[in-house]
Amino acid sequence: MTNDHLTFALGVFTGFFAIMNPIANTPAFLGLVAGSGKSEQRKIAKTACLTAFIIVLTFILLGNIIFHLFGITIPAFKITGGILLFHVGFEMLQSKKSAVTHNKNVTAEVDEGVAISPLAIPILAGPGTIVTAMNKVTGVSMIDSAIVIAIFAFMCLLTYCAFSISNLILEKLGQNLITVIGKIMGLILAIMGTDMVIAGIKLGFNIG
Repeated sequence: MTNDHLTFALGVFTGFFAIMNPIANTPAFLGLVAGSGKSEQRKIAKTACLTAFIIVLTFILLGNIIFHLFGITIPAFKITGGILLFHVGFEMLQSKKSAVTHNKNVTAEVDEGVAISPLAIPILAGPGTIVTAMNKVTGVSMIDSAIVIAIFAFMCLLTYCAFSISNLILEKLGQNLITVIGKIMGLILAIMGTDMVIAGIKLGFNIG
């Protein structure tokens, strides 16, 4: 792998980590599976991460077809996607998530459908994640596209691991630190969104 590929891979990882943020999403996961056993939590986490991977992989592989089908231009996609990412990042900066309590002594039935929605969609494979993935594979080589897919698969694995030990993460880090991490990731997303808009304007008007 060349230095260019390493730089590209680092940028892809940063983008996916900022928007998926396995650590900051653990309170949301715990809130949705509260009362369930550890085995059931792992099952829900596995289903959610696998579903998210399939959804994003579909958009990565069929992105060009979707572009041609709806007549979407790359500059328009970058500008719109950048605005969307900025909005997601701005909301992450403004949001104030409450702490999630988890009663280990209570066993309750948990609807496993939460693995599909809202966990897989839109928490893990929401519009921001899809936009990030499609933006990274737009106009790049097959090697770079493979890098994007591999890194997203790795992010899904990280998310599964974080969800599997979500109780420990929340106990060790605390809600306040997790909230701070989420806001930092929100700032990174907002900056990435702004950069996408600038790139789209430059591309659309042949600037630079």
